Amino acid sequence: MAGKKSKAKKVAGDPNARVVCRNRRARHNYEIMDEMPCGIVLTGSEVKSIRNNKVSLEEAYARVTNGEVWLVGCDIAVYPQANVMNHEPRRNRKLLLKRSEIRKFAESGTHQGLTLIPLAMYFSRGLVKVSLAVARGRKQHDKREHLKQSDDKRSIREAMKQRLR
Repeated sequence: MAGKKSKAKKVAGDPNARVVCRNRRARHNYEIMDEMPCGIVLTGSEVKSIRNNKVSLEEAYARVTNGEVWLVGCDIAVYPQANVMNHEPRRNRKLLLKRSEIRKFAESGTHQGLTLIPLAMYFSRGLVKVSLAVARGRKQHDKREHLKQSDDKRSIREAMKQRLR
C-alpha cells in the first residue's frame, strides 16, 4: 500500500488539492474566452463518488436560471456503499458564485454564440470546485486550423531544441 500512486494530478503544492476530472473535448470544440473557479452544492454520496474519480464532465454545461447558475448534464456515478441514501447521477447541481460574478461572468454566456462549459472538477482545501468557462463554439474548419497551428508550433519547438543541442 505504501507505493500506491493516485492517477489525479496535484494542484499548486497543496496536498489536499487534486484535479479529479477534466473536460478534454472542451478546448478542442470551443474557443475559451474567460475562466472562473466556482463552488458546487453536493450531497455526501456525491463527494465520495468524486473522491473515487467516478465523475464525467463530457456532456455537461451550465445554465443561468432565476439569477442562479446550474450545472446540467454532469454525471456523478452512484456510490455503492450509500445504499438507500444515494443520489441521482445526472441531477442538476447548483454552482456557487457571488451575485457580482454571476452578473459579470455568467450573464455573458447568454450572448449570441457563447455558452458556459465546465473545464475541470478539482479539490481545493478539501472542497470540490468546478472551473467554469465562457466559450464560443468552433466550426469544423476552425478545429482543423487550430490543430494545424498547434502541430506547426510543436514542430518549431522541436527544431529549436535540436538546434540548441
